[in-house]
Amino acid sequence: MVVGTVAGAVLLPLLAVPAHAESPTAPAVDLTGLGGVLLSALTQGAPGSMARIDDGNSVYRVATGVADRGSERTMSDADRFRIGSVTKTFTAVVLLQLVDEKKLELDAPVNRYLPGLLPDDRITVRHVLGHRSGLYDYTNDMFAKTVPGFEAVRKQVFTPRELVKRSLSRPRTNAPGAAYSYSNTNFVVAGMLIEKLTGNAVRTEYQNRIIEPLKLRDTFYVHPAMKIPGRHAHGYLTPDQASAPLVDATEQTVSWAQSAGALISSTRDLNTFLSALLGGRLTSAAQLAQMERWMPSGTGQAYGLGLRRRDLSCGVSVYGHTGAVQGFYTYAFASKDGKRALAAVANTSNNGAVLNTMLRTLDSVFCGKAVKTVKAPRGKAPVERHEDVAPARTLD
Repeated sequence: MVVGTVAGAVLLPLLAVPAHAESPTAPAVDLTGLGGVLLSALTQGAPGSMARIDDGNSVYRVATGVADRGSERTMSDADRFRIGSVTKTFTAVVLLQLVDEKKLELDAPVNRYLPGLLPDDRITVRHVLGHRSGLYDYTNDMFAKTVPGFEAVRKQVFTPRELVKRSLSRPRTNAPGAAYSYSNTNFVVAGMLIEKLTGNAVRTEYQNRIIEPLKLRDTFYVHPAMKIPGRHAHGYLTPDQASAPLVDATEQTVSWAQSAGALISSTRDLNTFLSALLGGRLTSAAQLAQMERWMPSGTGQAYGLGLRRRDLSCGVSVYGHTGAVQGFYTYAFASKDGKRALAAVANTSNNGAVLNTMLRTLDSVFCGKAVKTVKAPRGKAPVERHEDVAPARTLD
């Protein structure tokens, strides 16, 4: 039932309960501001954008634009999409469950479990999960030219060892444990650890440990299949050339990312997942605390183990991950207790203006109307320029 609009953005609450009813000390969600942020993403080049808020017993959905430029079908939170690096949080959860099961030690060398894989026995599991291994991110080379790089790998199927080999052909960025340096290589290694320790494919472990227990009906790991099953949004890659048309990047193997970024999900499932994780329903309290041992990772943010913390303009911190995969930008974050969760997505990528704009959804949802958000300065690099792909071009 449509109960209101915000200058073209449709607001669809599932339950007519005030958004702050379950969080009496939290500011009310600024739905008008949220709709405005999503509309801004459209003016900057995203065909569509949407967000879903789960706040206790209240659910709010906002969507604008189109999910498919060909059919002009409107965006809906029923649409599935590629979540990119939000996959890393799923991967980290599986490994931390294995720690709980005493099959893995966080401070053990990766080479204990995968002998000879890495050139330095000092690189531990903790370093890999916290992006402190120093392993070079092979995607920097793979996608140095955005569209040609994507088309070269769209249908390719890599083994994890092939991806690690690409990384090891380049110098490491730092000594093990010395500094945070984001690298997809880390979570390819994490996926290899899962498969070695369980004897199962990562798909099976995601399914058995997270997807089925949480009843995530829209979450899939289909690699190396190329299609998103069921109803889904198309993802559009922005070429490096300013006047070039968008490229439909929806169908791809995502074999270049695998356990670092190949999951498919929905806004509903992402909120369910984060609420369960932060609510202590996926790992022991001890392992959740390990995930939340923070290292600085840029202005206003820190990284734990497969989990990111963002410190917002109103002094509130939120927890989750971002995802950038060809055609989609995702922000999936929740409050410390998991009771208020936001998943927001725009169906474009390689567009720094849209990436920065979607960051503002966090202030609207977790800070409310009291805080006036400020747009990123013109010409500045995106707040988070790359995760699954090489640094995005910032558009004015």
